[in-house]
Amino acid sequence: MTPEQIKRVQDSFAKVRPIAGTAADLFYGRLFEIAPQVRGLFPDDMTEQKQKLMAMLGLAVANLNHPETVVPALQDLGRKHIAYGTRAAHYAPVGEALLWTLEQGLGPDFTLEVREAWVATYALVADVMKQAAAEAA
Repeated sequence: MTPEQIKRVQDSFAKVRPIAGTAADLFYGRLFEIAPQVRGLFPDDMTEQKQKLMAMLGLAVANLNHPETVVPALQDLGRKHIAYGTRAAHYAPVGEALLWTLEQGLGPDFTLEVREAWVATYALVADVMKQAAAEAA
């Protein structure tokens, strides 16, 4: 990722953070709409899961300039997701739901450049998690 992309992701996430609860609701609503098969991988009460999502996103975004600090946490998360029943194919709809959520939350601030920066960010996160899961399987 370029320094400009990192800045775009960090700046845009700062705009989403104040509506974190709404963003998490939008994200999971969209995810379950486009990939209903993953609903069973999650608890009925999503309160804690939504908090975990926003916390992990915040950690990843805050450390984009220093990926070595967040990679171990992402690797651990990737390994844990094996036990939850997560498959590599599940990462694509998660990315799609994330981009859709950002578009809803940012409105006109979700420019093509911001979208591309988030695509790059999610690709890095998903690749680290999928690789760790594959190595642990």
